Amino acid sequence: MDRHGRQAGLLSELAGAMDESLAVAVVDCEGRLRSWSRGAEALLGYTPGEIVGRPLADLVVGHQTLRHRDGHVMDLAFRLCQLDDNGEETEFLFTVQEPAESATSADHLFVRRLFDQQPTVLVIFDLEGRILDVNERALRMAGRADIAHMRGQRTTEVFQGPAFDEIDCRVLRVARTGTPESLENFVRLPGELRAHAWVDDLFPLTDETGRTRAVGFAAADYSEQYGARERLALLGEARARIGGSLDVTGTAEELVAVAVPRYADYAGVELLEPVFRGEVPPPRCAGPGALIEAASEWAPQLPLQPALDGTGARTPLAWSSVVEQCLADGQPVFRESGSGETGHTLVAVPIRARGVSLGAALFVRCTASRAPFGPDDLVVAEDFVARAAICLDNARRYTRERSVALTLQRAMLPPGAPGHLAAETATRYLPADSGSEVGGDWFDVIPLPGARLGLVVGDVVGHGIHAAATMGRLRTAVRTLADIDLPPDELLTHLDDIVTHGVGEFEGDPAGETLGDFCATCLYAVYDPVSGTCCAARAGHPPPVLILADGSNRAVDLPLGPPLGLGSLPFEAAEFATPPGSLLALFTDGLITSRDRDLDHGLVELRRALARPSPSLERLSDSVLESMSSGRRTDDVALLLVRPRMLDENQVADWEVACEPAAVAEVRRKVADRLAAWGLEEDGFVTELVVSELVTNAIRYAAGPIRLRLIRERRLVCEVSDESSTAPHLRRARDFDEGGRGLFLVAQLTQRWGTRYTGDGKTIWAEQTLHQTGS
Repeated sequence: MDRHGRQAGLLSELAGAMDESLAVAVVDCEGRLRSWSRGAEALLGYTPGEIVGRPLADLVVGHQTLRHRDGHVMDLAFRLCQLDDNGEETEFLFTVQEPAESATSADHLFVRRLFDQQPTVLVIFDLEGRILDVNERALRMAGRADIAHMRGQRTTEVFQGPAFDEIDCRVLRVARTGTPESLENFVRLPGELRAHAWVDDLFPLTDETGRTRAVGFAAADYSEQYGARERLALLGEARARIGGSLDVTGTAEELVAVAVPRYADYAGVELLEPVFRGEVPPPRCAGPGALIEAASEWAPQLPLQPALDGTGARTPLAWSSVVEQCLADGQPVFRESGSGETGHTLVAVPIRARGVSLGAALFVRCTASRAPFGPDDLVVAEDFVARAAICLDNARRYTRERSVALTLQRAMLPPGAPGHLAAETATRYLPADSGSEVGGDWFDVIPLPGARLGLVVGDVVGHGIHAAATMGRLRTAVRTLADIDLPPDELLTHLDDIVTHGVGEFEGDPAGETLGDFCATCLYAVYDPVSGTCCAARAGHPPPVLILADGSNRAVDLPLGPPLGLGSLPFEAAEFATPPGSLLALFTDGLITSRDRDLDHGLVELRRALARPSPSLERLSDSVLESMSSGRRTDDVALLLVRPRMLDENQVADWEVACEPAAVAEVRRKVADRLAAWGLEEDGFVTELVVSELVTNAIRYAAGPIRLRLIRERRLVCEVSDESSTAPHLRRARDFDEGGRGLFLVAQLTQRWGTRYTGDGKTIWAEQTLHQTGS
């Protein structure tokens, strides 16, 4: 008998003596299987015809585990014993002992039942990511009838999709690292209409030595908890995002942006027409056709959108009745339409705030994309619509207040650029964008005696009706102070005193509390067309910009005084020339500053914009505003452009008068000659009388050199200057008084008269209307 025969006989004897649970095989010296027992076939699944002749390595995974015929790894111990055959080729006996049932087999049965009946999906993977075992829930989820259809396969061979690719990668990572992992995903399983939320836990399965032998996987469908969490998150997002805009339409857009696509496939907000104007809608407005769409949005790439809304612009007519019913009843309306994958559910919620109906919000879900609305969803809709209602009402109130403030602001500004022989002017006022309140910016052009112009630009700190009203008071105060012909620095000093000590009256506070939250900036300049110079002072305000005829430009170097309202700090004035053809720009800081541009950078850009050629000041004003625009405007803008004009020599006459009574007659003769040259003989009598009275008073009561100047523009101005600081006062002379009637006559014969103090004395002036008779 040959060697193989003897070994086969030996194997038969051993097999007959052993239990069927014992798996035995013979391996030759090259590691190939030569014999295979019935126990090995039952345990590992291979028939002798399939396995005999193959290498033992095909069965062994690692050093201590075996692979079943279906591919799964079996945690079984095996032994390899050498068969001594008298020096011939050595062979080995391969034995595997299947674990025998113990006294605790009943316990194992309950463990298996627990595994199978667990509502959570349970899967056991080998170290190569192949399925070893699954419970019944996992079988149903996969749509398989038996474990044999899944054992030995990877997750990606059973399910397709990025979520399952991720699970497969994590199984291998847990097998490699032994570190548990968890993840959340949202997947649609075979046979399901919609995706579900799942939470997955992956953990190593170890032996008594701590060595990882397999990977456990548990997945729980937590769609209900996920829905509750999403509803809470949605409410939190609504509270954070809705109300950031004080614009009615912007607030409505914030509402639909929160709702789509997290809550609904379509969301629309329709408001009653008075709400857009900031008014409270009367109850009779809540009827058919009274609503105007404020905002609407569809979820992107929604397949049913064209069928539901052909235009994509307004709420479909089929849904209009739902919205109108909701608005009429003041209660939410829930409605289902269609069926199956083409159906949809609608929720309409009234928008009410402080007992007033403002409109309604409509939400739609298409059943093909997500679960239909339920009771919990209706509660969520009511909650964040209630939040939006308060914000919409705040926006409505703000719109109303802003409209009132803007109306007040525009009413208090000059109606247009006044015409004046001394200068061409152009003005612009732009309120802040709708998301910001109206500020207190203003400008003014004030005609002054002697053909001069007062140029004013100011900015009240703050916004709203209070700032606009304060601006009006300051503008009135500036005009009053300019009317008494104060120099720029003195005018700002008086204005600062008004703001500092009159803040209680400005704020409507009878207690007259001290300055705390109110101040303003101001720039006041006086242009003299006779000398071609400008004298200016500023209180915390940006300097003016001067553009010369050759295109060169600069910010005028004026001493910077503190803003109005700080009190007790001096202001300084400076004088600068404005040559023919030059341009002077006065503005508020809203023109040159923004969130991304500081004062210095803004001044450089403004100078560049002003230097560009333009056919007119009006066109230049528009060009400057366009160039300086930097997105959303958060502050008001006031701009005053001035192109000064000098009076020519033929419009001014100037004489020095001797300090003696005889000089009066000579002055009258010179005045008469000049009036004749101007073609103003008809005005000669009144002018000579006014000149006589003013010169006589200067000779009698003043000191130092006396000068007389006539200025002819739209009116005739007579000015007498001396070095005395004492001003005459108008009074009514009594019957037996020898004097006191001169100024009374001047006041009666002229349009107006007054006194202007200068650095070296004073000037008394009088203006009279002209009667032109010649060229």
